[in-house]
Amino acid sequence: MQQLKRRLADAIISALDGAGAAHGQTTDSIIDMLEYPPDPELGELSFPCFKLSRALRKAPPAIAAELAEKLQCGDIAQPHQAGGYLNFKVSPEYFTRGVIPKIIAEGDGYGRTNEGEGKTIVLDYSSPNIAKPFHLGHLGTTVIGHSLRLLHEFRGFKCISVNHLGDWGTSLGKQIAAYKLWGSREQVESGGVDELVSLYVRFHEEAERDESLWERARREFALLEGGDPENTELWKWFIDLSIEEYKKTYAQLGIEFDYYLGESFYSDKMDEQVNLMREKGLLKIDDGASIVDLSEHNMPPCLILKRDGTTLYPTRDIAAAVYRYNTFNFDRCIYVTSAGQSLHFAQWFKVVELMGYPWADRLVHVPYGTMSVGGAKLGTRSGNTILLKELFKLSIDKVKEIMAEKNAELEDSDKIAEDVGVGAIVFGYLLNSRIKDISFDLQEALNFDGNTGPYAQYTYARTCSVLAKAAEAGYGAEAFTGEFAPNEAEFELAKTLSLFGEKVDDALASYEPSIVVRYILDICASFNRFYNSCRILGAENDDMVRFRLGLVRATNITLKNALHLVCMRTPTKI
Repeated sequence: MQQLKRRLADAIISALDGAGAAHGQTTDSIIDMLEYPPDPELGELSFPCFKLSRALRKAPPAIAAELAEKLQCGDIAQPHQAGGYLNFKVSPEYFTRGVIPKIIAEGDGYGRTNEGEGKTIVLDYSSPNIAKPFHLGHLGTTVIGHSLRLLHEFRGFKCISVNHLGDWGTSLGKQIAAYKLWGSREQVESGGVDELVSLYVRFHEEAERDESLWERARREFALLEGGDPENTELWKWFIDLSIEEYKKTYAQLGIEFDYYLGESFYSDKMDEQVNLMREKGLLKIDDGASIVDLSEHNMPPCLILKRDGTTLYPTRDIAAAVYRYNTFNFDRCIYVTSAGQSLHFAQWFKVVELMGYPWADRLVHVPYGTMSVGGAKLGTRSGNTILLKELFKLSIDKVKEIMAEKNAELEDSDKIAEDVGVGAIVFGYLLNSRIKDISFDLQEALNFDGNTGPYAQYTYARTCSVLAKAAEAGYGAEAFTGEFAPNEAEFELAKTLSLFGEKVDDALASYEPSIVVRYILDICASFNRFYNSCRILGAENDDMVRFRLGLVRATNITLKNALHLVCMRTPTKI
């Protein structure tokens, strides 16, 4: 669709006889003005003439009428005026003769560009706290972040993923204290992170009755900060156990990180940044703490050092950002965290700017809404958690039951069940706009009917089945050769497939994977209407068979490419 928009925009510029250029209009600005009419009967694209009215000193309807007479669109589209709009009825053959062969020819490259060539994106996402479970609350940052990585890579950017583990702070003192009081190496080796979580929950329960435990936790963390050998060994062990556990879940999601760099990695890099703030005159003492006053920027002060001189999250994040820029020379550094941290990021982003770093405007926070279960927020202290590994298992088991009923002889059924079961959870989450608060409903997530991941994967598998049967019937991988005026279902499918690149653009511009997810559902709906209304291998002649197989192949390619961008696997049989 982008290519069509550019051709129509060029035609509009030509029809303006230079008046557009004289008043600041370019092909790109005209492209930005093109819209999709609310009623398909009006056409496939629409150009509102209102913005040209003052410059041309004419009423919008008059401008639209003149352009309709002057435009030279060949056989691509027929322009017609409707009030102040110039609408375009695009030739169906443009999509079936132009777009479909292009998709087939480009294959896995359909929708890709090299616009990001030579540019580096650092993405900070997932970032669980060590010795804590990988629960449902981590799903958002993990799949949104990884989808953003895939989208950027699809457009040629070099992407570096960083898992900023929470491996420092007083919570580690609690964990060490709990282990020394009630744990054993045998129990933890056997139970892994689950055993560490049990100890952590017990610490909070016991501390409610014995307040001296809080001081014990502070002492243990102080020892860790001081390099105590025993506590350092325990801390490293907890990290290794945690990463080993997290990688199991990441493997199910098809995710690998380039770096696991926790907060502790930046411990020796913070003093330099604090000293720079002092040199710049940014630090002020407030009740014994060191702050950066942000009142001129309509924000509360950013706390840099506590009264006792210890650092906080902003200090560590600033040090991490400086390290990342110096190491990777990023063009953007993207942080995917909950919307509840928006103020935190706005504050330390502003501090980085005030420190004089010229790359401060390359820092991007991508917030997402909260996730609750029955209205209750998730938390480790209370034990109110739904572990992702347990949720995935429930979903996978459900898929196995359904598959056993439909096709008990299916090969690789365990792998397919995992692909579909995990995909159901991921797709269900990414279907929502990322900023939306979500109350998680297990039954809804496991619903295999309607706008779901299994429905999308099944549609892809259906295209694979049609193509496999076509190969058995002697039809190779060549594009269709038929010269047909498509019927309504064929036209709508071709038109929907043409939108892929534009949807990727929109998703990148707004850091919003849900745009691709909803587009996938549009493809599925269009394809299934076509599939149910048009005979393919049983079409009335060979040319029509090839024509419709071309539509199937183009759908197969576009679905595969799109599903990949939202962390979805594509089993060829379900």
